[in-house]
Amino acid sequence: MLPFDLIEYQNRLQKTKNHMMERGMDVLVITDPANMYYLTGYDAWSFYVHQMLVISLDEDQPIWIGRYMDANGARVTTWLNDENIMSYPDYYVQSESHHPMNYMTEILKKRGYGTKRMGVEMDQYYFTAKAFMQLQCGLPDATFLDGDLLVNHVRMVKSDQEITYMKRAARIAEQAMFRGTDMIRAGNRECDVAGTMYYNLITGTSEYGGDYPSIVPLLPANKNTGNPHLTWSERRYQEGEAVIVELAGCYKRYHAPLARTVSIGQPSNHLQILESVVLEGMEYVLSSMKPGVTCEEVAKVWHDSIKKHGFEKEARLGYSVGLNYPPDWGEHTASLRKGDKTVLQPNMTFHFIPALWFDTHGIEISESIRITSDGCETLANYPREIVVQEPHRHNGQAGMVSL
Repeated sequence: MLPFDLIEYQNRLQKTKNHMMERGMDVLVITDPANMYYLTGYDAWSFYVHQMLVISLDEDQPIWIGRYMDANGARVTTWLNDENIMSYPDYYVQSESHHPMNYMTEILKKRGYGTKRMGVEMDQYYFTAKAFMQLQCGLPDATFLDGDLLVNHVRMVKSDQEITYMKRAARIAEQAMFRGTDMIRAGNRECDVAGTMYYNLITGTSEYGGDYPSIVPLLPANKNTGNPHLTWSERRYQEGEAVIVELAGCYKRYHAPLARTVSIGQPSNHLQILESVVLEGMEYVLSSMKPGVTCEEVAKVWHDSIKKHGFEKEARLGYSVGLNYPPDWGEHTASLRKGDKTVLQPNMTFHFIPALWFDTHGIEISESIRITSDGCETLANYPREIVVQEPHRHNGQAGMVSL
C-alpha cells in the first residue's frame, strides 16, 4: 500500500517538472533514494548498487532502472506501470568489466534521450564519479546540467500527510529518548543504551511501528560531549558524567530528530549555566520562527541571545529535515545560519539544534519544528531541561528528574 495518495505523487511530479523547465532540462536523472521514494514510493535497501529514476517532460510516468532482483520490489512499492520498471542483470553488479550505467545509457538512448538536456544529481552520496563518467561516455551527444537538490527543494514544504508522519516519528523519538536515558547510569554500558534506543525506535508505539533512522543514535559522553558525532562503545558510564543523546524517530521514512543532555548525578555548575543560556535562546528563537522570516534572521536571534552571555556558536543552528535514507536525515537545502535567505513557509520543517560545543564539554537540546500559519510548533513533547539520573537505580525505579 502506497504511503500517499496517487494524486499527491502526481502533484509532486508536476512540481518537479516545473522546476526542470525553469532550469532548462528535458530529462532529470535521479539517484538519491529519498527523491526516488518521494516521487514514486520506491522503498528498499538497494541503494548500495546503482539505480536511477528518470523523469522526462514528455512522459506521464518516470522510469525506474535498477538491479534485476530489485525490480519486483519496485513493482510492489511504487505506483509505476510495469513497463516503466526496467532492470539490469546481476553480472553488472560490482563488476570490473560491466558498469550498470552502460546498461542504463542504452535504455536512455532507446527512449530518445541521447541528445537531450539532462539534469543529474551531482552531489548525491550514491552517484559516484565513475557513474557520471560512464553516463557521459554512453551519452556523448547529451548536454549534462547540475540537477542537484532540485527535488530536495520541492520536498521542503510538506503536505499534511507528511506532517502526520513526522508527528508519529516524534512520538517514537520521545519513547526512545525516555527509555534510553533511563539506562544512562553508572556501571551501565554505552552499547546497552544504544541497544535500548534502537529497540524502541523500531518497535515504535502500540499504534504504529518505526522505521530504521538514517543516522544511528549519537552518544558522546564525559569529555567527548564536545564531539557531537561520536556514537558508542562498550565502555561503562561513571558517576558525575554528562552524556549527549541525539536520535530520531522515523515513520514511513520521515524523521523527527530529538537531542537532550543527561547528567549522571547532579550536573556541574558550568553545565547548569550552559543549560540556562541555551533554554533562554531557544525561547527567543521559537518566538521568532514564523512565515516570512528568513533563515538567517532566525539565526541572528540565537546569536544575539547567547552573545549577551559571552558565547558564540560556529555551527549552523538547524536545517531542513524530513524524508531521507542513510547516511543523513537532513534534506540538504535550507540551514538556519547567516547568509541563508530562505523564507520560512507554513509546513516547512527543521531540526532546530542550538547546541554549544567546546573542547572537552558540550550541551545539546534540540527540537524538530514545523512552521505553522502564524508561528511554529515543536513536534515532540519532552522536557528540555537536563535529564538528571540517579547514578544507580533503586528498587527498579527509573529515578529520572528534571532540573
